[in-house]
Amino acid sequence: MNTPNNLNINNKYKVLFVCLGNICRSPAAQGVFEHIVRENGMSDRIEADSAGTYSGHRGELPDRRMRNAALYRGYALTHRARPVSSLDFLDFDLVIAMDDQNYEDLMHLAPSVEATHKIRKMASFLKTHKISYIPDPYYMGAEGFSLVLDLLEEGCQNLYDAIIKAEF
Repeated sequence: MNTPNNLNINNKYKVLFVCLGNICRSPAAQGVFEHIVRENGMSDRIEADSAGTYSGHRGELPDRRMRNAALYRGYALTHRARPVSSLDFLDFDLVIAMDDQNYEDLMHLAPSVEATHKIRKMASFLKTHKISYIPDPYYMGAEGFSLVLDLLEEGCQNLYDAIIKAEF
């Protein structure tokens, strides 16, 4: 598997974040992760994208409430929703699921046993927050969006650190 340390100039380590609709959690994770990558000067070696297991929001911007909560913390979310596809398993080195249902959906979508080894749960990168999934803030109110960003900031930093240490 690629690591950021053994890539040539034309090849990047690629991470795909996946939630249900690709309008709250996964675009926020993408935005947080890209910010961390940029702050560490690794944009030329690591990139991120996001997608959803549900295609009903294709082409939409992230939920306004998530965009506002993220912008308040300095993250501009401009990604347009798209559905995850089996081809993503060829293009990405890691596929990160936000919750158990996303994880199961990705396991079924993976085109091979080898592809399933790329799937991880975002919550597995949490150390201080003891939670097994990233909750969907869609029906939770403002505090839900803030909680999700707290979780994603911790998880994305730990994910970045793991990639840099080549733990995959």
